[in-house]
This record gives sequence, structure tokens and C-alpha cells, in this order.
Amino acid sequence: MRKWMSDRLKRRKKTKESKPKESKPGEPTQAPLQPAYFDAGSAPAEPAASAMPEPEADSGLLEVPEPEQAAVGSHSGAGDAPQGVQQQRPRRRRTRGGRGRGGQRSGARPAAQPAAASPQAPAAGATPLEVPPVPPRAPKGAVILAIGLPGSGKSSWFKRNNITPLSSDMVRMLLFDDAREQRFQDLVFSNLRSMLKARLIARRPLNYVDATNLTPHERSSWIRLAKDYDYEVQAVYFDVPLEVCLERNQRRERLVDEDVMRRMAAKLKPPTFEEGFSKVTVVRVKKKDSEPTT
Repeated sequence: MRKWMSDRLKRRKKTKESKPKESKPGEPTQAPLQPAYFDAGSAPAEPAASAMPEPEADSGLLEVPEPEQAAVGSHSGAGDAPQGVQQQRPRRRRTRGGRGRGGQRSGARPAAQPAAASPQAPAAGATPLEVPPVPPRAPKGAVILAIGLPGSGKSSWFKRNNITPLSSDMVRMLLFDDAREQRFQDLVFSNLRSMLKARLIARRPLNYVDATNLTPHERSSWIRLAKDYDYEVQAVYFDVPLEVCLERNQRRERLVDEDVMRRMAAKLKPPTFEEGFSKVTVVRVKKKDSEPTT
């Protein structure tokens, strides 16, 4: 420390001695130094290196000179710096959430999130990937609709094949104790559909419905109900002439008026596969004995 102080005093003495002597009255005087200013277009002259005394070789400490503050004058350009002054970058201040504390620096940009993988469009000329078709599920069973006029042999066909169908006559007998009751048709068929729905929920494999089912509109409700429960729909169409049905109607205990029979025959439409049937069975009568045949 003492050595450093002695070196400091020596430098001050040298600066005092290096001052110019006062000029005599007869000698020409030197013009005083004036600050120089440069425009934005002209290149400034290189500043003169300041004469700094070099540290002595035998000193144990290396002295770092203090930065000199140069006088800043007015300059014409907004971005022009005065001569001999180098612009210094502002020192970045470390925030509290810096390194070692697990927090993100303030002002630091967040890491870019990876973009979600988007399906790329196939390149031009490339064939698109073919998606294999999903195979249809196997049906749980079948709903078989009987279609035909009264007296066409529907009930006889079920008895001959030992089948107990869901019948509108059976529902009338249960509700009104009379199979000839023709009122409350909506009530009869709503109960008949509820009984079929119960069998489909119970997953019964075969379900027969014995009714006239004359038009596609009347058959559509049965087809829609069956397909809602993954059942296929089949049809048994009794293609029997009207004269044969009228003759059989006369031998039955429950008679249907002839006018009603003829109006029903005019409404009758044969079933088609476009309605949603997977199978259509046609039953006809023999000419000799007038017995139905499939």
C-alpha cells in the first residue's frame, strides 16, 4: 500500500513538471486548443492515445487506470457519438428469479411449445391411403313380418309350422275379450310394438308378427324398430287372389265385410328389398285344392 501511494505521488509530480512554461513577451503564443466537431458524413479522426505511465517492472501490484471522463459536446446527428467516446452497452441486471432458483428470467422468451401433429396432405401424384371398410356387425336375430289380406292363410301357415306369433287378434282378445273388436287400432298396435320391443331387448332370435301390414308405411315402423336393435327384417308375403280370400272369409267365424276386403286389396303393396327386407318369402295357393304353397 505504501509503495502504491509513493508511485501515485511520483506521477503527480511528473504531471506538474510536464506543464508548458509561460511564454516570454517576445515569443509567439500558441493558440488554445478548441474542441473539434464532425458531421455525420465525415469520418472522425482517430483519438490520440492518452499518455499513461506504464507500471514499473518491479511493482508487485498491477494498477488498473481509472476511466477518464471525456467532455461530451453537442453533436448534430442523433446517432453520432462525440470524438474519443465509445458507447457502452447498458449492464444487464440479474433479477431475483435467476439461475439456481428454478424460476424463469424476467424478459426471457418462453420456450416454444411443440406444434400438434397435423395430418399432412398427400403430395401431388401420390396415391392416398385406402382405409379398409369396417365390416358390418352380425345381426342378433330376425323379425319376420306376415303380409297379406284377411283369409289369405296367415294363421294356418303359422299353425302348420308350429309358430306362435305376436298377433293383433291376440292383443284384441287380451284387451277387449273379443278378437273382432276393430276400434282402438292405435292402442292395439302400440301394445303390439311394445311386446316386440320387449322380445328384442331379451335378445330372442326369431320374432314373428302376424298382421296385415298392407303398405310400406305400415311396415316402416316395424323395420325401424328391428334395425334399432341390430335385427334383420324378413317378409312372408301371402300372394293369394282376392276371390280366394273372399271365399275363405265366408267359412270363417269372424267375418269381414266384403267392401272392407276390397278396399284392403286396393291398398295392398308387395314387399320389396328397397324397404329394408333382407329376405322375402312368397306363399301362393295351389289351383287344385286351393291350399297355400311356398
